[in-house]
Amino acid sequence: MHLAQINIGRLLYPQDDPRVAAFMDNLDAVNAVAERSPGFVWRFKDESGHATDVKLFDDPQIIVNASVWESAETLEQFVFKTVHQKFYAKRRTWFDAAFGPPLALWWIEEGATPDIHDFAARWRTLKEGGPTERAFGWEGVASAALWKAARCG
Repeated sequence: MHLAQINIGRLLYPQDDPRVAAFMDNLDAVNAVAERSPGFVWRFKDESGHATDVKLFDDPQIIVNASVWESAETLEQFVFKTVHQKFYAKRRTWFDAAFGPPLALWWIEEGATPDIHDFAARWRTLKEGGPTERAFGWEGVASAALWKAARCG
């Protein structure tokens, strides 16, 4: 099984606002690191090479990023042991913490490529009903030691 993930966040400011520029200006670089990381399988992107232009919600400040990884450990290594960690640590600078869970995870068959609407449905499942086998956060990954350390640090 592989691990699918979707990040959904509501920016505190419009995408072209200087207060989110440090985040928006580094998306390509962080995504490139993800794609070169051990265990990376697939990333959702539209014709522009991004996912931030895909609007799954009516609010233009809600942006998404979705990918598939070989394991929870390989995703965790990318999130907490690459340049991504610097952005993760500053997430409250750019994103509305009250919007909902920033991440939904679930297991998929190896070789499967989820549809972006399935990604959004999984996130809604987590937001509306809490963690289940259908969608969960890092707390649903028993081996998530780096996530646990990041929460305590």
